[in-house]
Order: sequence, then structure tokens, then C-alpha cells
Amino acid sequence: MSRPERPTDTSTPWSVPLAVMQIPETGVARDIEANAEEREAMATLGGLLEVASAKASLLLTPIKGGHVHVTGRVWGRVGQTCVVTLDPIESDFDEAIDLMFAPPSQIRELAESVDEDIESDEETPDPPEPIENGFIDIGRLATDALFLGLNPYPRKPDAVFEPPVEHIDPEEHPFAALKALKEGPGAERPKGWISRSRDDRDD
Repeated sequence: MSRPERPTDTSTPWSVPLAVMQIPETGVARDIEANAEEREAMATLGGLLEVASAKASLLLTPIKGGHVHVTGRVWGRVGQTCVVTLDPIESDFDEAIDLMFAPPSQIRELAESVDEDIESDEETPDPPEPIENGFIDIGRLATDALFLGLNPYPRKPDAVFEPPVEHIDPEEHPFAALKALKEGPGAERPKGWISRSRDDRDD
């Protein structure tokens, strides 16, 4: 999974901070699940009808240099609005997580090295996420992955968009006046027809 973009709202409805100093060399696995209050706050933040469930299973592995590699997945079910019918629908999400975290002091240096590699043809990894105050908030990470994994245009399986049909009055067609002129003086005139005498036309 590429680096998730956090919502514009900086609040963190699902927060599960984990101290980096407490992560053993062999790594640590964590299974977390958002409670009802957290899910309600997540739904409000994400503009969703509801977050019925949100779970994450993560593995945090320390790497040389103070880095931490976080892998795993976040999954659950949310309530959204169909973009076609505007009916409420439920959608499942299942997003993989594969991110690197580093101390803030190293972020700028690593980001600059990535910028230098952009000119090459090889694919360059995203710069790591910052370890904030010695903690990695895996709840916030899971929330970011949830929003990233949502379908921005949810629709019911049988929903079909039908554009509105515009009914045109044939008597108001731009060629109706020409047709009436060709059919002669006794033809039925279209709407908006203005009769002009020969003398007026000669003017």
C-alpha cells in the first residue's frame, strides 16, 4: 500500500499509540478493533453513514537506525450512499499496509534522497512516516488505511444511471419556420411565427 493521505481534519477518532521503545527486536504483533464510539467518530470524520466494523492486524518490526517497519491489513464494513440512487448501501473494505516509520530528524534527509532518485528510471519508495514523540499510533494508521480503501463513488450493484430525457416541441424546432414557408400561405405556422406583409418585406 502506498503512503495514505490523511483526512484534512487532524482529529484522531481511533487512537492506539504504541511506544517504539517497547517494541522488542523480534517485533510485536497487535490486533485492534474500534469500539462503537470510535466508529461513530470515524464515520463523522469520513462523511460516512456509519462504520459498522473496523479491525486491524499489524506487525511492527524494528529496523536498524531507529526505523520501524509496519505491515498487516485493516478491514471492516461501512455504510455509504449510492451515487446513483442515493440509497444507503454497505461496503466492505480490506486494505493492505506496508509502511516504514523513522525518527523525525531523519525524515527530511530521507525525503531529499528520494527526490534525487526521482530522476532515475527505477521506482523509488515513498519517504517514511515520522515517529511522533517516540510513538506510532497504529489506530490512526488503520483509520488512514480505511479512508484510503473506500470506494469514492459507491453504487448499488443494480443501479443504472439514466440521464433525463428532454422533450422538444416540434413546433419550436428552428427549421419549423422554414418548413412552413415552403408549404405555402395556408400552412400552419409554428409557434413564434411573425407574419409580415409583402410591403414590409420590401422595406
